[in-house]
Amino acid sequence: MLAIFRRPLLNVLLATVLAGVAWIAGISGAQALGGAQPAIGEPAPEFTLPTHTGDGEISLSDYRGQWVVVYFYPKDFTSGCTIEARRFQQDLGEYQARNTQILGISADSVDSHAEFCDSEGLKFPLLADTNGSVSRAYGSWMAPYSLRHTYVVDPEGILQERFLGVNPSLHSRDVLASLDRLQK
Repeated sequence: MLAIFRRPLLNVLLATVLAGVAWIAGISGAQALGGAQPAIGEPAPEFTLPTHTGDGEISLSDYRGQWVVVYFYPKDFTSGCTIEARRFQQDLGEYQARNTQILGISADSVDSHAEFCDSEGLKFPLLADTNGSVSRAYGSWMAPYSLRHTYVVDPEGILQERFLGVNPSLHSRDVLASLDRLQK
């Protein structure tokens, strides 16, 4: 959509700047780019994507009966994405105590995800949305990358919370606070 630079990192930076400008203006990055957000209180968009774990693919419906944090991020091995993944991993025990599964989604390949998980010691699955179809369904796509958005899905598959244009350093704690509020 807005892939105007030949270097992928510049496109990620552009997406981050646009999301920040949109946030200051009081709209989401996806709204600013024309992406529709799924409605809170409605079923979360279902998906099945390839992954580096288990039998090679994961569906959202695999986690019925559990809370699910679906987080979209631009690219493996970039600084903000690495910080965000490390924070989720650091807090993984707290998510497990809340009956919550973390699923990371980006346009990177399964092989890239496997290398990223090995490099960072990540113990939660990363899913490969290489064509952006799931990112689009969640209003989290700016070709060729997923935007930094997170969605909290309840055990019945209903979208309960969304975080748009997040701060990677603080985000995991914000999601845990939201889960505490939602699970009361």
